[in-house]
Amino acid sequence: MPLYLNTLFAQANVPPSDIRLLRHKDPRSARGRTPYELWRDDRPAFELYQGTQSFGNRPKLQTGYWASFVVTPAGETLLAGFYRCRYLGPSTGDRVWPHADGIDLAGTCDIYDLALEEQLNDLAGRLVIDWGASERAWIQRADNQNKAVLEIRAAFQEPEFPGFGRFLSPLSTLEGLPLSWRTALSNSRGVYLLTCPKTKEQYVGAAYGESGFYGRWLAYVNGGHGGNVALRSRDPSDYQVSILEVAGSASTVENIIGMEDLWKRKLQSREMGLNRN
Repeated sequence: MPLYLNTLFAQANVPPSDIRLLRHKDPRSARGRTPYELWRDDRPAFELYQGTQSFGNRPKLQTGYWASFVVTPAGETLLAGFYRCRYLGPSTGDRVWPHADGIDLAGTCDIYDLALEEQLNDLAGRLVIDWGASERAWIQRADNQNKAVLEIRAAFQEPEFPGFGRFLSPLSTLEGLPLSWRTALSNSRGVYLLTCPKTKEQYVGAAYGESGFYGRWLAYVNGGHGGNVALRSRDPSDYQVSILEVAGSASTVENIIGMEDLWKRKLQSREMGLNRN
């Protein structure tokens, strides 16, 4: 028999009408880290982050509870904590939150006081739910949205590496990937694809150095263009990276360059992309 989130709330004697569900996903707002990374690495900073909301994101709940979720690198919706919340009013000069576009100035955002509740917090880092199709609606009423529980894990664990064919990530989140993911990417070589969210152009590249895919991609993170002429001519952009083909352990540099050339021809990335050779 399926288990639903509101059943857990009822067992904890908390009315779903008093609860707002928050799903934190924005990869660029949490001090250069995803909300998941911030929650995993620095809980106080995560709580400051989620307790500072723009007026447009106002949860419309003066007092009550927040069931806070973060999106893992594997796309799961994981419970981060169950909080009693109290609206304090607009921000003052003693509290601002730095983000990708600058800072939230005093008087430009709402401030909430959040306190962890004992009930249900044993499920933090363990409870995974199905958020449903409305991913843009990141604040929802629990009484209107009875989410299905997908899994309750024995303990918090980093998500498993999805495999090279299913791997997909913005460059900005690479350094926050689980260690096992970074190890797998560092130990593998082959052909990858960068796609630009601004211009919709693509770039086919090859990773054949000792640090594999991960080391090659860090060159873009640190330098912006990795030495590529066309990328150097563009404004900085958070490219999405994926893997087109993994080279065998016996493949030579020449083999990988040949694979790269074939993918350039398949995708016509010289004629309709950012490749220049």
